Amino acid sequence: MQGTLAPSLLAFLPQWMARQRWYAGKGRLPSLSRIGGLRLEDPAAEVDIDVHLLLDDSGDTPTTYQVPLTTRTARLPGADHALVATFQPVDDSGAGPRYVYDAPHDPAFVSALLRLMLDEGTTTFDPGQSTGGGPGPDGGSGTDGGSGPDGGSGPGNGPGSGGGSDYGADGHRLAKADPGQLVASRVLSGEQSNTSIIIDLVDAHGNPSKPLICKLFRVLHHGQNPDVVVQAALSAAGSTRVPCSVGYVSGRWPNTETPEGPAAGHLAFAQEFLPGVEDAWRVALAAVGSGTDFDDQARSLGQATAEVHATLARAMGTREPTEDDVTALTRSMRARHAAAVSEVPAMAAYDQMIRASIEAVSSARWPALQRIHGDYHLAQVLNAPGRGWVLVDFEGEPMRPLPERTQPDLALRDVAGMLRSFDYVAGSWEQDHPGHSAAPWATRARVAFLEGYASLAGRDPREDAALLNALELDKALYEVVYEARNRPTWLGIPTTAIARLSTGPRSDPRS
Repeated sequence: MQGTLAPSLLAFLPQWMARQRWYAGKGRLPSLSRIGGLRLEDPAAEVDIDVHLLLDDSGDTPTTYQVPLTTRTARLPGADHALVATFQPVDDSGAGPRYVYDAPHDPAFVSALLRLMLDEGTTTFDPGQSTGGGPGPDGGSGTDGGSGPDGGSGPGNGPGSGGGSDYGADGHRLAKADPGQLVASRVLSGEQSNTSIIIDLVDAHGNPSKPLICKLFRVLHHGQNPDVVVQAALSAAGSTRVPCSVGYVSGRWPNTETPEGPAAGHLAFAQEFLPGVEDAWRVALAAVGSGTDFDDQARSLGQATAEVHATLARAMGTREPTEDDVTALTRSMRARHAAAVSEVPAMAAYDQMIRASIEAVSSARWPALQRIHGDYHLAQVLNAPGRGWVLVDFEGEPMRPLPERTQPDLALRDVAGMLRSFDYVAGSWEQDHPGHSAAPWATRARVAFLEGYASLAGRDPREDAALLNALELDKALYEVVYEARNRPTWLGIPTTAIARLSTGPRSDPRS
């Protein structure tokens, strides 16, 4: 493929990106410029593998996206759904058309990414092009850049490196055992902000190995991704409550957020995949539908949650809360209260209760802060046979800025999130069964979860009722805004919870 030129990225990517679930600027066409990229090597030298870093200036805040593409001389069988563009080379070689694919759907890219990770290799970014023109198959980045003392890439000395660059990507291997050789891969559907790839492997003897799931982060932020950091810390501590971490790729790229040096963060993360399991949301919803008791499962889920919190406290430490922490929570509650009233004016009826809850937060005794899950609900927990509950997706609440999601927080925030999730199971079932109530089911599940948590944590969350109810209220206010904008028929789920909270500390049924 040498001597050919890829078409301008701006010619075909905006329309394609606008249709992707991971594109954050819903309802608008991205305005793209290319700020850099890197090339991964295909051992067979048949596929061009280029990872593009694209800056979208169409919104109020510029957003950096990671968009890997593969270019082939023949169609990739079974991948028409992932075809981004077809173009004719502009040289005079008489070559046929080129086919550009969304790389996570191409096994050549998946194999190269996994190899970079497991071999702990380094590759350099090529210089960005503000015009948005993409590199041709012969204009990709160089490789074999030196590793800098901070773990980033040093000046590159490979072809196409632009005379040296401070930007690059490094693979990091976390698991000791070799996971095996890739034989097949497929992309999970339905994700909102990332792209997850299931990787099927075989060992040196050709026998099936345990599969992996590799998460490719589409929206890039300066800072360490909590999904990688927290799960890796739990896995290193020997916890079986999270999938085993295998490795990750981190990178350094031009910083569009602040002028203080390059941005750095995670590009991809691989971990153990648990096939054939259901998440706790589906398990709980099936229990509601069949009238089956869920108390034992909720109790064991509470114990698993407390176990993960205890492991995180040991592995990543704790700190005492400050006045700034108290201010941040009260500010969040005020902002979410204002947003909820703006979307649903009837919420103003709870002004007095919400102000009282904020005041209680300010005067309450706060426990130590630590790293937590951050966006905890039933869909973030898997029911693994023979292993019990396994927690996944530690990225934190998607709408919160990354610096906030990486800070120590109240473990009670996760507890409150799960309490809200039990309400949502009951409420979603009621949506499909008008005139029937699942509220008693939700109440029993909540109580069992809290009992299970208290039995392992050594402290009952209901002893911190002011904080627990405030965090549940804060989450419910967030839900009011979301449902009003996206699912108005579900609005009754959070508003009913707020009405109950206004009558007293519902999280403690003993009161």
